[in-house]
Amino acid sequence: MSETGSKNVHVVVGAGQIGPEVARRLVKGGHRVRMVRRSGGGDDVPGVEWARGDITDRAFVDGAFANAAVVYNTANPARYDRWDELLPPLLTSIREGAGRAGARLVQLDNLYMYGRPKNGVLREDTPIEPCSKKGELRARLARELFAAHERGDVEVACGRAGDFFGPGTGRNSTVLGAPFFERLRRGQSAMVFGDPDLPHAYSYSRDVAEGLVVLGREPAAAGKVWHLPVAWNGTTREIVARFAEAAGQKPRLFRLPTWLLRVVGLFMGEAGALAEMIYQWETPYRLDDSAFRAAFGVSATPIDQAVRETLDAMGFAAAPAATGAIASLPR
Repeated sequence: MSETGSKNVHVVVGAGQIGPEVARRLVKGGHRVRMVRRSGGGDDVPGVEWARGDITDRAFVDGAFANAAVVYNTANPARYDRWDELLPPLLTSIREGAGRAGARLVQLDNLYMYGRPKNGVLREDTPIEPCSKKGELRARLARELFAAHERGDVEVACGRAGDFFGPGTGRNSTVLGAPFFERLRRGQSAMVFGDPDLPHAYSYSRDVAEGLVVLGREPAAAGKVWHLPVAWNGTTREIVARFAEAAGQKPRLFRLPTWLLRVVGLFMGEAGALAEMIYQWETPYRLDDSAFRAAFGVSATPIDQAVRETLDAMGFAAAPAATGAIASLPR
């Protein structure tokens, strides 16, 4: 996508797990970059402008999106258990603001709207059959997004990804987030959900960011859903073993019962909200990224490299080379 006239700003909404990685790539590519967040922070992303305020406020959005060529939306409400209340106005405001600015909107999305894959593999043409309240919400918002594109209100490209891991992933990443690495550092078991011996898609945060940048620049990306490059389609047990081996630890798992999450959810809303989504670990849940790779020639980072880069970012010292049994595990 070309930048013409004064429309030369790449606006990144959200400074959580993926937004800063997107911004760093754009700055490195020589673009003028503006990051948008509600308040505070940002010292770890040099070379960007900052706009801080309420993204649901039209006046603020119009100022933050001024001269935007592309808007990358990586934001989610902090409260997972209040998505039904907080997510629709957030995404609507960003979508409409990008439209008023005449910018392409690159929307980061998840896989909830698909429900349980019939054959264990999710493709862009997999039927939208949500089996959770959050999936129904995501399906509705996706329909609204592409309806706006069809009306000509805003040009849209949507990238969907699996569960995140990698530098910058925080406590909200379901299995391979900050708590996993805290426990790994102490030699404790990794807490997992569902069946750890079923395949499950895990997306490397830097691959997700690179994929969104590609969707922002490629004309062929517009008007479509794309599955971003996925680093891992093996089992949860195997990817935990990769990390443990590379960190010099023994791979160990603790399977957290779903019933316990539901009980805790009676008192802590976020635990109950997570219990609703555990079906993703109770069935094969692979992600097919072949359309993205074929269209744009961009593939996921090799898993051993992604593991090492993640551990380096977390401050883990290098461990001896992995054994053949671990090194030969599938992607």
